[in-house]
Amino acid sequence: MAKPVRGLRFQPSGGSRAAQIPVGKKQRLTIERLANDGRGIAFLEGRTWFVVGALAGEEVEARVLGAHGKVVEARTERVFSASDLRRPAPCAHAGRCGGCSVQHLPHDEQLALKQRMLAEQLSRVAGVEPEEWAAPLSGPEFGYRRRARVAVRWDAKAKKLEVGFRAAGSQDIVAIDECPVLVQPLQPIMSRLPAMLQRLSKPQALGHVELFSGSAIAVLLRHMAPLSAADLEILQAFCAFHEAQLWLHGEGEPQPVDPDQALGYRLEPWNLQLAYRPGDFVQVNAGVNEAMVAQALEWLAPQADERVLDLFCGLGNFALPLAQNVREVVAVEGVATMVARAAENAASNNLHNTWFFQADLSQPLGDAEWAREGFSAVLLDPPRDGAFEVVRKLASLGAKRLVYVSCNPATLARDTVELVKQGYRLKRAGILDMFPQTAHVEAMALFEAS
Repeated sequence: MAKPVRGLRFQPSGGSRAAQIPVGKKQRLTIERLANDGRGIAFLEGRTWFVVGALAGEEVEARVLGAHGKVVEARTERVFSASDLRRPAPCAHAGRCGGCSVQHLPHDEQLALKQRMLAEQLSRVAGVEPEEWAAPLSGPEFGYRRRARVAVRWDAKAKKLEVGFRAAGSQDIVAIDECPVLVQPLQPIMSRLPAMLQRLSKPQALGHVELFSGSAIAVLLRHMAPLSAADLEILQAFCAFHEAQLWLHGEGEPQPVDPDQALGYRLEPWNLQLAYRPGDFVQVNAGVNEAMVAQALEWLAPQADERVLDLFCGLGNFALPLAQNVREVVAVEGVATMVARAAENAASNNLHNTWFFQADLSQPLGDAEWAREGFSAVLLDPPRDGAFEVVRKLASLGAKRLVYVSCNPATLARDTVELVKQGYRLKRAGILDMFPQTAHVEAMALFEAS
């Protein structure tokens, strides 16, 4: 009997597998159109290329960031033939920093791109178009970001501390001395931060830094080992110079060095002050956030005798302004610490008609006691995963009006399918330009029961 031959590899029926394209390879491409995330799309030798920083109709040289199957991800290195739409990148770090992927597009074109992304998702996934398109809700295209996370990493081989933002398509850190999208109070802190951190005695123990600007300015340092007295003195002097609070995040939760200090932000049109702590979710764009809350209230049209439900309520960003206009607000959030913080915010603003509850909103609503009386209107502001399980039961609550604030058009469109099945009509929709210079799309939609 012949011995079996082991270790042979047989040719697959589809022919030989194409060689993988190595990271770093440069390729000349002609860009056919833009993808929904703002990247240019090119086709070459059976592969689809997604190119950061490229526009439709351009001829570019692209550097490969990664490849899998017939999809190649790349970034623009050179532009041989530029689109008429292209503008000089306002930021000196464009093309290296991964933060602002569409800054080469004029702002009005960025808004048009985001509008197309929302319309395409609603049409393709849900098969609907709103009865009315709202004008884009936007603010200044620069100097808007009141919160930023700064990457910090000790390079043991080079014996140097890297401080900045993550590079496009990699874990590399791009040194940043100025960031045009940061609010002005954070600019001098950002520019002086690297030099200060390099003076600390254990740079290898540093994690990251977060910057905040609200009712106070704050600097939070994540550290993996105790700080020496000398290091703490350097940090405190730095923050004192910039009139900023110092927060430290070692073991446990972040804590202010001065326990009497607190962070917060104002919703000026409603004379509200909301407290928060590092790690809590807050919208990074203060101006668009206020405009968003105002638009949500206008669309929802709450009446003085109504009971309104606010799902994914966070710190009370919508619930507290709503409470000033209705008989009662029931606000629900999945994170227990946020529920407690929101309740404290309501009490500190002398609002006593708002009730806060913790519930897992990734699951069906079920027979929660707070839902049994029903609601005239519902507002929901879910994370990127959307609110599929929640919206499946919304009609049973009796709500005639529903405002859905979305940070992901794909899940908004998916959830719209469910709402239409329940008899809701998509009355109005529009984009919220919360993150200018990026392709990130936030949106608001108004549904009304038929």
